[in-house]
Amino acid sequence: MIALFAHLGVTSPVVAAPMAGGPTTPALVAAAGRAGALGFLAAGYRTPDDLAAQIDAVREGGTAAFGVNVFAPNPVPVDAGEFRRYARELRAEGERFGLDLAAAEPVENDDHWAEKVDLLLARPVPVVSFTFGLPPEGTVAALRRAGTVVLQTVTSAQEARAAADAGVDALVVQALAAGGHSGTFTPEATPRDVPLPDLLRAVRATVGLPLVAAGGIATAGDVAAALGAGAAAAMVGTALLRTDESGASAVHKAALADLAERAAADTVVTRAFSGRPARALGNLFVRRYHERAPLGYPAVHHLTTPLRRAAAAAGDAERVNLWAGTGFRHAKDGPAAAVLTALAAES
Repeated sequence: MIALFAHLGVTSPVVAAPMAGGPTTPALVAAAGRAGALGFLAAGYRTPDDLAAQIDAVREGGTAAFGVNVFAPNPVPVDAGEFRRYARELRAEGERFGLDLAAAEPVENDDHWAEKVDLLLARPVPVVSFTFGLPPEGTVAALRRAGTVVLQTVTSAQEARAAADAGVDALVVQALAAGGHSGTFTPEATPRDVPLPDLLRAVRATVGLPLVAAGGIATAGDVAAALGAGAAAAMVGTALLRTDESGASAVHKAALADLAERAAADTVVTRAFSGRPARALGNLFVRRYHERAPLGYPAVHHLTTPLRRAAAAAGDAERVNLWAGTGFRHAKDGPAAAVLTALAAES
């Protein structure tokens, strides 16, 4: 386990990934703590007040070792004409749920970036990680002065060098096999599909920082392989989606269980839901709009959010973003602590 976490009492080399949009809950972070693992809250898409409440819930539950993941601003402005075209193409999908998506206007925001950083400086947490882009060096330095360990998600050796230059303490090295959004700094170009061990070795040859492996890790053997390739810890997300403490929607959990039994089921890296690359289970929405969605985050994310929420509430798995990594067939139900303990069994 990374020496940086030793003072927190972390004993497991397995880290519970932050999964924005609902799957990560304070209960899931607490379960990670019971397994001796480090769990991350997901600040993405939450208001600062919501984030503060989740931090309070984790602390009040007695969990001392935890982190918070924040989306660093790296906007990809959408072309206005392409946005309007896509909104019109989604008209019929929205009408199924009484939504007028064709009338939507682009929303470009930074997910309350400054307010969240202010919160984490005023009420420091043990660990903070950043995804999508690099925070300013001053932000990294301020968090470290506050006693916070700072991690940065990277998807290439080049990004790793930039993160090291920014002064972070460690890196989350994310392969394209990961479920949900890629943390790439350049979402206009989907990262190369490099096997995680190879990516770890490339990053290790570039920087000397501790590495947390992420992407496609779904079994105890995967964890051991990542550690053998030079990682100090292994981060898992999809493996926890079906657990008791996961906040993933019922339709998401059911789809994972159902598709795990289908030989032809697979995942796709698509920007259909959010305008930036993200890996999801293939469904009707992906098949229809994978090739038609424009680049543009967060505008496309905000356009499709009402549709995805309505579909989830209606139990419609064909119009929901079913984020999942390539190891989704290994996701199991049951207590998260038991899943995390099993994943660490061969390390």
